Amino acid sequence: MDTDLIIRVFPYFIEAGWVTIQLSVLSMLLGLVCGALGAAARLSRSVVLRFIGAAYVSLIRGTPALIQVFILYFGGPQIGIQLEAFEAGVLALGFNIGAYMTETMRGAIISVDRGQTEAARTLGLSRFETFRAVTLPQALRLMIRPLGVNINALIKGTALVAAISVVELTYTAQRYIGSTYKPFEMFFLAGAIYMAIIYVTGTAVSWLDRRVALK
Repeated sequence: MDTDLIIRVFPYFIEAGWVTIQLSVLSMLLGLVCGALGAAARLSRSVVLRFIGAAYVSLIRGTPALIQVFILYFGGPQIGIQLEAFEAGVLALGFNIGAYMTETMRGAIISVDRGQTEAARTLGLSRFETFRAVTLPQALRLMIRPLGVNINALIKGTALVAAISVVELTYTAQRYIGSTYKPFEMFFLAGAIYMAIIYVTGTAVSWLDRRVALK
């Protein structure tokens, strides 16, 4: 283990880690929006919306995430969409994780006891009021842990955008391997930073889960 080399390149990996965090946060926010819209479509009374939601989930989950990254970055210009590598990475990762969040949210919502929603409707609450006051609060409790798993998968998935030269952790490790010929040290350092990021997010999700459980 060349510790001197690790110390020398550590600041550059910290910069790359910050890029990974930005990718993760922006993709997660887009994924939450896509997941909420997808779940709403999947649970809609409209046959058309249900079809669109199901098609989105099937298309995204049925194709490799790396292919989705390539389509947005390399295929976009063919249809007049010119994206920077970072932008293409955020969109691809956001749309990808959004499909998984769609099923997480839908599963949480349909897991709420129907007896409670029927009781709320009997008391005179509208469909929207029942969802807001009865279904959603309980569904949110059920969503936290699965969403935490999705977020961890997203953070690890950011490594895919190294293929389009986004200077995140994996790309930085590959770049320094070319000049130092020390793959073990470079990937060890990148992996350690990934683990640190995931540990922090996992701790935050566990804390939120405990707080919600106490309410």
